[in-house]
Formats: sequence, C-alpha cells, structure tokens
Amino acid sequence: MVEQENFFASQVRQPRLLIPPPLWMSEEGSFAHLTLTQRLPAIVRRVLEENNFPLTITQKLERLIQELPYGIVRSLQDDQGQDLAAWATYLEPFEGRRWIDIPWYFAEVYLYRRILEATQYFLPGEWQGIDPFEPQKRGSLEKVMHSIRDMSSQINTFIKSKLDREAGSNQTELITLLYFALWGNRIDLSLFPTDAGEHERSQIETYREQANILVDDTAILAERVASFNGVRLDFIVDNAGFELFCDLCLADFLLNTGAAGTIYLHLKAQPLFVSDAMVKDVHYTLEVLAADRDSEVQSLAHRLQEHIAQGRLQCCEHPFWTAPLSFWEMPEELHRDLAQSCLIFVKGDANYRRCLGDRQWTFTTSFHDIVCYFPAPFVTLRTLKSEIVVGLQLEQVEALNHEDPQWLTNGQWGVIQYFCQGF
Repeated sequence: MVEQENFFASQVRQPRLLIPPPLWMSEEGSFAHLTLTQRLPAIVRRVLEENNFPLTITQKLERLIQELPYGIVRSLQDDQGQDLAAWATYLEPFEGRRWIDIPWYFAEVYLYRRILEATQYFLPGEWQGIDPFEPQKRGSLEKVMHSIRDMSSQINTFIKSKLDREAGSNQTELITLLYFALWGNRIDLSLFPTDAGEHERSQIETYREQANILVDDTAILAERVASFNGVRLDFIVDNAGFELFCDLCLADFLLNTGAAGTIYLHLKAQPLFVSDAMVKDVHYTLEVLAADRDSEVQSLAHRLQEHIAQGRLQCCEHPFWTAPLSFWEMPEELHRDLAQSCLIFVKGDANYRRCLGDRQWTFTTSFHDIVCYFPAPFVTLRTLKSEIVVGLQLEQVEALNHEDPQWLTNGQWGVIQYFCQGF
C-alpha cells in the first residue's frame, strides 16, 4: 500500500465557482437522512449476520449501531491502520459533534472505517485483512452469471471481428459497451443487498437503455476514442460484481482494438461502501470466470488475465480513494500520475459525488465549471443514487420531478458526462 500522507498538505485545485455547503443528513425526509437513520444501521447489521465474529467484535458493531444517528463522533482507536494519522486530521473539525450534524459523504466513509476498526481488519490476528463484505460481493457475482454469459458472448464477437471493422463500426460497439458500463452501476450492494432482486435488475437487455440517460456525451466520447492509438487510459473503479465485469469488458475492448496500450484500474485499498472493488476482487472475479462452464466466459477471462500478465491491464491502489475528501483535494503525486492519462473513466455514484465535492449545487449548474480542476480528460458513467447531479436543463428537472419523484435516488436514471476542457 502507498504510504499514507496528509492529503490536506497537497495543493488544492478547486472549481471556478463559489463552492456551496456540503450535503447534510439533518434534513428529515432527505435521502441523506434516510441513509443515516436506516441504511447505515442496516449495513452494520448485515455485517453481523453474515460473518461469524467473536463476541468482542460483535459487541463493538452493536455499539456502533447504537451511535446512529445521535451519538458523538470520536477519533479512531489505534488499530494499526496506515491511515490513522490522516484520519486524525480529517476528524479534527467534527469530533464531539453528533453523527447527524456532520457532512453526509464524510459520515458514510467514517462509518465504513469504523466497521474496519470494529472488525479488527488491520490488527494482527485471525481477522486481519478479512473483508466483512465479502459474502455479499461473492453472492452478488453468483446471481448475475446468466448476464455475464450473455455479455461474454457479445464482447467475444466484437473482438473476433475487429480486423474486419471500420472505425465507425468500432464506435458503435464502443457506445454499446459504454452503456453496459453505465447501467452496470445500477447494482450497488450498499443500496440493494444480494437478496433484493438483482436477478431482475441485471437482465442484459436493460443495459442498452438510452431513454433514461439525462446527459449523454457518448457520441463525442466515441469520436475522441476513435483517434487513440496505444494510449494510456484509466478507470477510477466503483463496484465489484457485475459493474466490475462491465468495466473489464470495456477495458478488454479498448486494449484489443489498439485504442489503449495500457489501462490502469484504480481500486480501493480497503473495504468501502460494501461493494467497492479492491484488487482482490478483480482477481477473484477472473478466477470465477475462468472456471465457468461457458467457454465464452472462459475465453474472456483468459484474455483479461493475459492482459494483466503482460502489464497492459494494471491494478492500482492509493489511500486517497478511501479518504473522505473531494476530488479537488487529490494529493499532488496522484494528480501528476493521472495527468498522464489520455482519458479517465470515473465510475459510479460515490465517485461522482466526490467530483462535485458532495455539495449543494443546483441541478442546472455547469458540470465543466465545477470539474475544471481535474488533471486529465474524463467521463463520468453514473446511475443516480443520491440527491446530487449537475448539468441538467431546467425543463428536464421539472419533468422528472413530475413523472418520477424518486428520480435522484432510485438508480433508474443515469448520466454520461464528458470533460475535456483545456486539454
């Protein structure tokens, strides 16, 4: 793991707009309030149910549940985590406050870090390095294997015929894979546990939908990618399971068509948001695919494993990805590294929130004016699961409020927003 550093010491690059207040959890009726009072306690209870923890760990998790939502925020105990010094800095403004009185994104990340503290994730012993969310991750992957088999056949068809394709055809197939990568983000275990009907949500035909994409920059994006020849590309990855599989399919296509020479997958260094992908989840996914009964799935898995063996597909960790910070607080050395990329795919709801600082922007605020600090061209592929989005038209917002009052949080609407200003 990269040596933890004080991220607040990094050079701060910010949006060109006046930054609004963060999203808070104290407003009753908001999704943020629902998260603190119902979703987060349920997540901790599920950890208790699905792991055979000893009494000492069980009691710590039960006390954590009891803290929500009006308990007092405290510093982390010395559990030998490499991020302790950084968390001491992060928590300084909030210690002594009630959970309900701290920013939403910060509270969520703090909750997951407290789960790791309680489960002795960093301490030497029986539970060191044990992912408390692994049972859910593995169950999720098992339940979408039917869609994985269908999609593997399709991506293999794309690859087999690549020598006969013109550039325009490549763009058509790329757009199809971008839609798969977008809607694959629907499956999020912090919102939808493995027993909440993933089978119905993961049918492959639903991953071609365009009607529910509120901002769709795929045509512009595909035109840019068509000009690439062996360049560096990066993925800031979100969820394991089906979404990770969709990301791997897109990466495989970009590598095999020659658009990408090397792709870097930026993954979490420790468990977060239940289903967030770690390096181990990439390797486990490929092992499961390689052992599947379907030859098309095996073929795709072996090709991806070969990309990794050749260094063309690289799995990376950095402690910033699990920090409770906005993307404009990115440390200098990570900023320099990402600046070498020709295009970054930013996946999922939590990463989108970090792009916007999880702030109270109006829905019609310019996306470009907020993310102008980013170190390279990038595209967000995100289904909406929180009360934050920008770049919309006023008439869109009014229509959505009328036809689907839960449009911000139900995972049925998405955005593909591309930023390339100044590059």
